Amino acid sequence: MRDYTTGIVLTGDARDTARAEAARLYEQGMTVDAVAAAIGRSHGGTHALLREAGVQMRPRGGNTRKTAAQ
Repeated sequence: MRDYTTGIVLTGDARDTARAEAARLYEQGMTVDAVAAAIGRSHGGTHALLREAGVQMRPRGGNTRKTAAQ
């Protein structure tokens, strides 16, 4: 089930606000999916906002190296 609004295109000030909020959250370490959930948008729409904001995207997959303790 979707938890975001469909059919509403962000424009003007609303898009600027969503772009800034998405960039802030992503730069704090949240994943794209977590940012999307926080701002109520889809993954793809959030990714587009982040690209528009000029955010440096992190590599996919997170930390795949095992620690010495494992």
